[in-house]
Amino acid sequence: MQANPRITAKLMLGLILSSMANPAPAATDTGQINCYNNSQIIKCPRAGQPFYGQDAQYGNNDTAYINNHNGTISDKNTGLMWSKAVDSKKVSLKEAERIAGNMRLGGYSDWRIPNIKELYSLVVFQGYTGFNRSRDLKSVPKNAKPFIDTRFFDFRYGDTNRGERYIDAQWLSSTLYTSTTMNGNPTLFGVNFADGRIKGYGYGQPRGRRGEKKFYARYVRGASYGDNLFTATSEGTVIDQSSQLMWQQTDSGKPMDWQEALNYAENLVFAGHDDWRLPNAKELQYLVDYSRAPDSSNSAAIDPVFETSTITNEMGDRDYPYFWTSTTHLDGPHPGGNAVYVAFGRAPGKMRGNIMDVHGAGAQRSDPKKGRGTSWRGPQGDARRTYNYVRVVRDITASDR
Repeated sequence: MQANPRITAKLMLGLILSSMANPAPAATDTGQINCYNNSQIIKCPRAGQPFYGQDAQYGNNDTAYINNHNGTISDKNTGLMWSKAVDSKKVSLKEAERIAGNMRLGGYSDWRIPNIKELYSLVVFQGYTGFNRSRDLKSVPKNAKPFIDTRFFDFRYGDTNRGERYIDAQWLSSTLYTSTTMNGNPTLFGVNFADGRIKGYGYGQPRGRRGEKKFYARYVRGASYGDNLFTATSEGTVIDQSSQLMWQQTDSGKPMDWQEALNYAENLVFAGHDDWRLPNAKELQYLVDYSRAPDSSNSAAIDPVFETSTITNEMGDRDYPYFWTSTTHLDGPHPGGNAVYVAFGRAPGKMRGNIMDVHGAGAQRSDPKKGRGTSWRGPQGDARRTYNYVRVVRDITASDR
């Protein structure tokens, strides 16, 4: 990642717009098409109404896949080519590296394991984890829907015949956590396409069992996607030429619930612009710097050109916040009640009474849109905060000239 010296926003915008005849690939869209309140689908609100400014109201760079009919899928937005199939056998990181090195799919020999931004570019937020009242994780609920476009990509849930939960549909990336999770486990980031989340997974010996953790794998080829090109302006904004987005250099400075976050972004007038908005899940995740983490760089997982508030986390440690997105996350018995966040600091959980970083800085999870504050949920006891921070974004367009 690269940050240039401070220049005026007008000059930088001119440089970007002059290069837009052949623009760099932007963060792909989430695919979310419905609007929600704090609990359910609603008719999309108009400007000035409650819950205006959410994901579905800002379509941007819709997915554009091409089936090459040779076992590969091309993404016109990112320029990447993907393997279509998924093997029923999960593999370790080392096994996946060997497979990629020997692949000749489609006549190409330069296949590799995707980084976490590349892998996350495939997520579609029309998925639903599903729910049955018995909470049986050994069978796939009838209302479950994967968080990936199955018209183009093959998908598998966890193999319940081998003792897995159906939601054990984790795909590995090549991005290693620069710190550790679970009190010392070497960790890589992966995407779960059954529940629409990023987390860090210990890839050594899980829970005392022999062998490395196994994942599903999907392989990619093409120029690396997800490298930011930042320039700070004298107006307090940061332009990312790689995504053609403008960000506020600072954040909200205080936490708020999801509806308040939408309202804050929609009503902000800053640096001569009044079209700021809450970023969607993919835009915000695209901002993460996975070479940074509180325990390794003593910073948030974001380029230091940005200013990030500090908090005291559930462990009593100095840390950095979760940040809201405009994307609703469909999960559990009350789909629509949670919104996606990205952790730019540790992502704590409470396990066996101990609070620790269980998912890693750069994880993407979801929190209740409304509530009383921090609670704990799930097998890793996720810290669910309800009140998170905001960093606003706007699109760079020809009208900025």
